[in-house]
Amino acid sequence: MKKLWIGLALALLLAVPATSFAIGLEAAIGGWGQDISGDMAYKPLNPITDVIDFERDLGYDSETRVMGRVRIDMPLIIPNIYVMATPMEFEGTSQQAVEFKFGNDTFEADIPYTSKLSMNHVDVALFYSIPLLEMATFNRLNIDLGINLKVADLSAEITQPDTGLSEKEDYVLPIPMAFAAVQLKPIDLLAIEAEGRGISYSGNHLFNVIGRVKVKPFGPFFIAGGYRYDSIKLDEKDLRLDAQVDGFFAETGFEF
Repeated sequence: MKKLWIGLALALLLAVPATSFAIGLEAAIGGWGQDISGDMAYKPLNPITDVIDFERDLGYDSETRVMGRVRIDMPLIIPNIYVMATPMEFEGTSQQAVEFKFGNDTFEADIPYTSKLSMNHVDVALFYSIPLLEMATFNRLNIDLGINLKVADLSAEITQPDTGLSEKEDYVLPIPMAFAAVQLKPIDLLAIEAEGRGISYSGNHLFNVIGRVKVKPFGPFFIAGGYRYDSIKLDEKDLRLDAQVDGFFAETGFEF
């Protein structure tokens, strides 16, 4: 978690000096109700018992986490900047009727164990809006296209206190992705937005899709709500992760 916020601070630090020259600034903070499904494995030998389901085998339930974002629209040919921080962490206690292997340890059957999975990440996108589209539509439609760097701080841990067994794997992974977004403003006080980030390579993939409805009740301030879906399939350093995290979110912020 600490590494996530260090990354966010560095990204914002790089972005802030540019704000004095920016033609637009948007910042928001909110909460996302995260439902997780899927499974993971760490150095598995048995493709059945060593693949651990998040809900059935780990007892993970929905969690609500804070998320934040900053968007800076730059002038001339300077690329626009979009920074988003998304903490994800799930914990649970469970037990299985059969033993299973996780990492270098084999956890015993019918004995409780605790687990924690963190998938914190920071996204930094550099993008351009399609030239003249917003002007041609009288500030009603805008489309953004660019690249995104996701810095993912992944950690998976299982501990069985009664047997003294504990196994943990964590690493930080930088992942380049494509970025696209669209904003539609049917009236000045209402905006409908969608954005996506994604990459697929060597059997792995990461996708993030967000839909948002934003209302500006007064001045530069807005409130917004929407739905977010993340799909993560990774096989890195003997850790196999196949997770889907989705749910509704709400946020508040300002834009100039």
